[in-house]
Amino acid sequence: MPPRKILIVDDEAPARALLRELVGAHRELALVGEARHGLEAVELARAHAPDLVFLDVQMPRLDGFEVLELLDPGVAVVFTTAHDRYALRAFEVNAVDYLLKPFTEERFEEALRRSERRLGGRPAPGALAAAARPEGSWARRIVIKDGARVELLAVADLDYARAQGDYVELVHGERSWLKEQTLQDLEASLDPARFIRVHRSYVLQGDRLARVEPTSKDARVAVLTTGARIPVSETGYARLQEWLARAGR
Repeated sequence: MPPRKILIVDDEAPARALLRELVGAHRELALVGEARHGLEAVELARAHAPDLVFLDVQMPRLDGFEVLELLDPGVAVVFTTAHDRYALRAFEVNAVDYLLKPFTEERFEEALRRSERRLGGRPAPGALAAAARPEGSWARRIVIKDGARVELLAVADLDYARAQGDYVELVHGERSWLKEQTLQDLEASLDPARFIRVHRSYVLQGDRLARVEPTSKDARVAVLTTGARIPVSETGYARLQEWLARAGR
């Protein structure tokens, strides 16, 4: 069998050096790259299609959970970090293993054995982001894969989101992106003090609301400050009224 391709992702040089040494002791493993930050990890994974990634959690530009959203679902991932508070979240996103720094050679070998037994399968992309957030917190940015590019959309810049089958369309001004995620998962990541589900297919940011206009006896649209017009269902209108009351508007 061909050697398993390994990618190491860590912003600390000593951590990369240790993993490089441990990987190098195995003839059945081939190190295909080392990344110093999340964006570099995504680029190297796209170029080399690794079988197994040793992935740090806390890194600049993209953290480990955000990188995981952008990897091929078939890639096995072992998280490596000095912080045990991420352990539960790592297993919630179906990581192969979780190595707490500093780890021993024996612990590394155990992670390799677990990766060999990996059966595959990961939650939907939106579920990865949800598991990465500390309980009671809300997303501050959204990671978007746009072809070969990776973009970060600040949640504060999101005007509204629209369901598009298995995707969600994210709109900011005249720009829009498609992300493989359900609207329900996206909504669960957003602060309800700022975002309202006004229709089964739409979530909007409350401070973008200019007015609500009737379009017929039982139909309404939300007109945003950008000029966008969003349909509002009866249930969504009730939610919107509650939100406006809480916001004192």
